Amino acid sequence: MDSQNQTPAMNQKIFTLGLSVETVSVYLLCCNFRDNGATISTKNLSSMWNGEESSLFKGLKELEGKNILRKIISDKEENDIYQLAHVEKWTTS
Repeated sequence: MDSQNQTPAMNQKIFTLGLSVETVSVYLLCCNFRDNGATISTKNLSSMWNGEESSLFKGLKELEGKNILRKIISDKEENDIYQLAHVEKWTTS
């Protein structure tokens, strides 16, 4: 796929879900990786995350719980790879 013609990953709906600032920040970081063709992985996220590691993992779990982010590969040592879900799949309640 030509990344020049790809729609940006970030959806404004993220700001209406009442999520914590940290969780929204995790989402925005994931969108940045996706938009730049990089893998959304715990390794890559951890290398860019400037907060507490626990808040990163809490944000990832919350995004997974809302079906915003989907774990697609795991090596069971917390080296996980994620995929952003389309906004229609998000759970808003």
